[in-house]
Amino acid sequence: MRITFVLIAFVLVFLRPETMEAQCAMCRAVLESEGSGRTAEGINNGIVYLMAIPYVLVAGLFYFIYRKMRS
Repeated sequence: MRITFVLIAFVLVFLRPETMEAQCAMCRAVLESEGSGRTAEGINNGIVYLMAIPYVLVAGLFYFIYRKMRS
């Protein structure tokens, strides 16, 4: 029950793309000079997706190690 709560909290807090606006300085400068914001939004979503996947994989690995050591 507790692990389900932690997993749901993790998804709600850390995987929401609108709270994670990440860009490098060069990408940001180029995208701000452009008139429409759709390209910038797409770049932001791509960066967040690429950034989140390693953290999810490492968290899953630690979870399985934890479960293996407890049993």
